[in-house]
Amino acid sequence: MINILKEFVVDRNTSLEVILVGGLSLHYYGMKDRATVDIDAEAKGDVDGLINFLKKKDIPSDIGENISQWSVVSMPSGYRERAISIYSDELLRVKVLHPADFIIAKLRRFTEEDLEDAIFVAKKFNVTPDDIKETAEDAIKNSPRDTALLIFRKNVEIFVKKLEGLKMPF
Repeated sequence: MINILKEFVVDRNTSLEVILVGGLSLHYYGMKDRATVDIDAEAKGDVDGLINFLKKKDIPSDIGENISQWSVVSMPSGYRERAISIYSDELLRVKVLHPADFIIAKLRRFTEEDLEDAIFVAKKFNVTPDDIKETAEDAIKNSPRDTALLIFRKNVEIFVKKLEGLKMPF
């Protein structure tokens, strides 16, 4: 996928910063067997051009300038600054979310696959239940008051209990 993004920036001679947030980012977290054909990302640069470029290549994508607005539950403050660089050159910067922020992004949707992804990342990077609770509270503080926050709190509680049941070495 980085080669496709490189092709985009070189063809247009424009800079682009991308934070991968979907299944594609799992490859960089170490989940090598997860197959995905789409790209979910926050992008800074020619977002419309990137969307059209990917569409012309028949690559499904969900690209936006602000992933925090993809849900009523906002992303934790500082998620962009904590994002981890996985590739950088003069035109292209590609990052993935910090593991705790990735987990929160997954808990905002809370599908079965999202739970599996979040557990994998928590185990791989030793993200503790306390880390998750703290990061979730930060996300809630940044969110508009809404009943969706009650559901999110419950999802966090369910996830933390599931994680604690795995007897991980926190």
